[in-house]
Amino acid sequence: MEETAKPTNFIREIIDSHNLSGRFKGKVHTRFPPEPNGYPHIGHAKSICLNFGIARDYNGLCNLRMDDTNPEKEEMEYVNAIIEDVKWLGLDWGDRLFYASDYFDKIYACACELIKKGKAYVCDLTPDEFKEYRGTVTRAGKASPYRDRSPEENLGLFEKMRNGEFPDGSRVLRGKIDMASPNMLMRDSVFYRIKREHHHRTLDKWCIYPMYDFAHCISDSIEGITHSICTLEFENNRPLYDWILDNLGTYHPQQIEFARLNLSYTVLSKRKLLQLVEDKLVDGWNDPRMPTLSGFRRRGYTPSSIRNFCDRIGVAKMDSIVDLVVLENSIREELNKTSQRAMAVLRPIKIVITNYPEGKTEEMDAVNNPEDPGQGTRKVPFSRELYIEKDDFQENPEPKFFRLSPGREVRLRYAYFVKCDKAVKDPKTGNITEVHCTYDPATRGGDSHDGRKVKATIHWVSAAHAIDAEVRLYDNLFLKRDPEDMPEGSDFRANLNPRSLEVIKDAKLEPSLKNAQPGSRHQFERLGYFYIDPIASKGGNNVYNRTVTLKDAWTKAKSAVPAKKN
Repeated sequence: MEETAKPTNFIREIIDSHNLSGRFKGKVHTRFPPEPNGYPHIGHAKSICLNFGIARDYNGLCNLRMDDTNPEKEEMEYVNAIIEDVKWLGLDWGDRLFYASDYFDKIYACACELIKKGKAYVCDLTPDEFKEYRGTVTRAGKASPYRDRSPEENLGLFEKMRNGEFPDGSRVLRGKIDMASPNMLMRDSVFYRIKREHHHRTLDKWCIYPMYDFAHCISDSIEGITHSICTLEFENNRPLYDWILDNLGTYHPQQIEFARLNLSYTVLSKRKLLQLVEDKLVDGWNDPRMPTLSGFRRRGYTPSSIRNFCDRIGVAKMDSIVDLVVLENSIREELNKTSQRAMAVLRPIKIVITNYPEGKTEEMDAVNNPEDPGQGTRKVPFSRELYIEKDDFQENPEPKFFRLSPGREVRLRYAYFVKCDKAVKDPKTGNITEVHCTYDPATRGGDSHDGRKVKATIHWVSAAHAIDAEVRLYDNLFLKRDPEDMPEGSDFRANLNPRSLEVIKDAKLEPSLKNAQPGSRHQFERLGYFYIDPIASKGGNNVYNRTVTLKDAWTKAKSAVPAKKN
């Protein structure tokens, strides 16, 4: 048997070259290092699957590390959400759950080491002075007047910063790098700032905190990471990553950047997602319209569908926008194979089969999943009065409307041919209250005895046996393909879709769903795939979230379209 080829991309090619050269002695050790300042979203899933997948394929290790260096925006709620979501994706970090705050003493010691080497100094510039001295992309910066303090003076001042002897923002520790560098990050980047904030783990032990760029590379080094894989926005940070570790003379991982995920009709900025939550424009981080993993989970997506999506889109060096349909197809393909079918009517109108005996009930055989005969069949009750979808009847049919209308015959799924005789209306309002039909007893099971054909098959639910349910229909949260492509000064929230959620309180379901449990998935025939929301379902009253429609209604499937450059 031929061995299946492993997936390849430019990151794996770099790792292969390192293994050939012996740079890391054949070792592969990655990490997923989120900042706990929000819930993980689908973009993070790409990074999670990439880092854990590389470690798996190279028989290596992958750490989970919280880069918790900014207590002003970080909370244990976010830490717990990250842990839960990575577990939900089916990925295992073993005993390697770490925090940058675990290393605060070591990171402080590294800062002192750079001061002793004359590579870092305490700077007293005000924020406005700092901006002026830093220069611009077309004008070199100039040295801070505090740049030439002696190592001894800097050590003393840095210790006083740690001891809380200076006000917040009055001093920072900077690297002594290159104020003329074309890379703005290399113009004596800030390593530490004074910030009296309560930390969710270290409490009030520290009043100075390392900047992300300083803590991140040192954390990677401490953990023995071989390949520090991050998104393209950190490409300019790599020279600083290298400078810090080179000047410390410590173990040095290789930073590699890849294109982040951009998804159509979706915003993936944690800052903007937080705005939606705080403004109560969505029902929290786990709202099924949110692109968070907890939102997708609550909507009915499976871990395998997310992993398959991440594998499908691959890894690239250039930014692009992936069409939402690619993600939707991942869950469609899975649920088509696995979910049991059921009939449900969301916007019911009653039909009465006038020539069907009153009080009679038949049991019709219905297939549970045509893709998997092993799932068997179920019995669906059929009676004189049924519910069908309002959209399946038109009194005055439009051109190419082939469903039920006066004088027209259709097939009822698994049951009989019925012909519409008339619509019964409320004499006061003129609204249709019932549709009267007759059935052909010889068409039981949905086949004619004389070879005649019908152009439409519609679903139905027996009125006497129907289960009432609440159904929530979700649509894209934003109207524009690129919600952030806005004129300067405009607010991305102006692109919110006012019809992103429709709540239907009086849906009618077939009785086989009576004992369905929260967390289960079903295909409502002709309507889409639905998930019983464990959070919203209470006291036996199930709430069904539509995970995805049967067909994409927004875009044509494309792998990716180049993003607009700013």
